[in-house]
Amino acid sequence: MRNARRLWAKYTAKTRKSKSRNLIFVTLVCIVTFAIGNAYAHVDGHPLPEGSQVVAHHETPTHNVSGQGSLKFKVLYTRNHFPEEVVAAIDKAHGGFDVDRRPGKGETYFALPGVGIIQISADLKTTKLIETPPALKQANAHYTTVWAATDGTPYLSFPANDVGKVFTTTLSGKLVHTLESPDAMTDFEHQAVNIYFSEGGKFVPTGVTHVDGMLYVTTGYSDLDYILGAKITNLSPFEADWYPLAFGGKGEEPGQFGTGHHITVPYGTNRLDISDRANAEVERYSPEGTYLETLPLIKGSFPCSIDYEAGYAVVACLYGPDKNKGAPLYILEGNNLVSTVMPKEELGVETFQHLHGAVLRKIDGKFYIIAQSWNPGDIIILEQVH
Repeated sequence: MRNARRLWAKYTAKTRKSKSRNLIFVTLVCIVTFAIGNAYAHVDGHPLPEGSQVVAHHETPTHNVSGQGSLKFKVLYTRNHFPEEVVAAIDKAHGGFDVDRRPGKGETYFALPGVGIIQISADLKTTKLIETPPALKQANAHYTTVWAATDGTPYLSFPANDVGKVFTTTLSGKLVHTLESPDAMTDFEHQAVNIYFSEGGKFVPTGVTHVDGMLYVTTGYSDLDYILGAKITNLSPFEADWYPLAFGGKGEEPGQFGTGHHITVPYGTNRLDISDRANAEVERYSPEGTYLETLPLIKGSFPCSIDYEAGYAVVACLYGPDKNKGAPLYILEGNNLVSTVMPKEELGVETFQHLHGAVLRKIDGKFYIIAQSWNPGDIIILEQVH
């Protein structure tokens, strides 16, 4: 009988341990399944609002290649190529780049909250942090534009969507001007714009560019969604104020915006190209506000920015038509799509579920792409594979 009791005690103890292990295993499976399900629900079913953040994982370069024809790319540098201050802040990146394309230059500029202005060297090998005024350093520079005044002096302008201001600095980071929100007394040529600001509508700049003494500002994160003009009246000291020019407006008709996001001037032209995110188009205007044409892109691609170099362009998209594959980089030759680069699906950079900005460089006959993702923010530099 005593032997039987001992055997029963051993059996029940073993059973309890087995059940405990099974319970732990089942619990872990449930937790992992819930986390994965939540991630897919956020991205595919209910896209996260801009401003939300997902934790990023550090990536290392892969040997994968993405793209078609002669425009295939591989990962050259990941975030680990950049200074530790950039690496620490890049998860929250919500902006984009611009290149100093003046002859003999080639530096790329962008900014991060808490870090300030960052310069990537013309050969892409080094990065420099530029001393930044506190007001800009703490704000979110949604995009960047490099431009030169009529006297040749170069400037940087940053639309800060979170604080409703456009900051302009020298290339060394000295703040020379802050363009504040229009007020109820500002008189634009479209009554809809005047009513918007007279009723307390928020100024939310998403992009800025420059042509012949005028700054052009997109406002796609608001119900306004017009391009607003500001005239530079003096350089020493720097002075600028709102101008009556306003054009675009929210809608789906040619020249209207679903979300007027990024704005740029293809180098060597005076044409304004505006990334119309929700309508999957690039709207083109003259500096006088005359609608020129619409460049349609693949529906469902949500183009955030477009940048031109040597007859080609790169379009960074918030989503692709298939959201499960991450966002694409479209390469255009003229107006024709000639290559699609998939950083997440084909290059293995998991943080690139959503693209927010990209610029195209051509160095020694080879193309490079500097790209930034959003939610989580990250940065990569891609190199053309011959």
